Amino acid sequence: MQEYTEDYLLNKRVKIFQPVNGYRAAIDAVFLASLPEKVRQGQKILDVGSGTGAVSLCLAERFKSAGVQITGLELQPELADLANRSAAANGFDFLHYENLDIRHNLPPSLPHCSFHHVISNPPYAERDMPSPNPSKAAAHNMNHFSLTAWLNFCIKMTAPKGFLYLINRTEALDEILSVLYGRLGSIRLVPLFSKAGQPAKRIMLSAQKDSKAPTVLLPGITVHQDDGCYTPQASAILKPAGSPRGQKFAVG
Repeated sequence: MQEYTEDYLLNKRVKIFQPVNGYRAAIDAVFLASLPEKVRQGQKILDVGSGTGAVSLCLAERFKSAGVQITGLELQPELADLANRSAAANGFDFLHYENLDIRHNLPPSLPHCSFHHVISNPPYAERDMPSPNPSKAAAHNMNHFSLTAWLNFCIKMTAPKGFLYLINRTEALDEILSVLYGRLGSIRLVPLFSKAGQPAKRIMLSAQKDSKAPTVLLPGITVHQDDGCYTPQASAILKPAGSPRGQKFAVG
């Protein structure tokens, strides 16, 4: 078993295990997990490219009383194992992770069009120099795949009238919208600004399958103040009020 740390999300509401040397979740995951709103009782959620599980762990905390079933798909077996340990440590028995490669055929337990909500933080880099760390390189760089192929998979897994949620680099927006065109509508775009007055480097997106509703550009989120601290808007997402400060967890 690789070395790992015990970290926290959502102001210590959620415990997460992450490799000491390897892919570790960033705040993008927490912002992405704040997008879903229309999650109903008993629905199924899919996290594609789940990594250490940050996105789906946050979703599990948000919707733990809604009777949802959450599945994460992860290529790296070490990360899938850590994510399952995190789910167990938080008592999320409705959340599990599967180690598989979405480029190949899925098992019968994961049929197409079977998830009401599909969420993904795809690898951002197709042409960037990969990290010398194999785990980071696998998480950040597309390997014999493309963003278009990744999105096509996500759309195939989304049920009719279901919802898709993404975060990616702003420069990928042209490709994303071209894949979604005519297939998903009611697209809602939320830019993420590192600081006020700077161009948005990230964009969040939600869309509904088979919808014909128009695209809406929503007010963006500014993450940092000039002094480097989080803005009140970002803090409300990353560190929600009412969290159990100083709570201690046992290793699962």
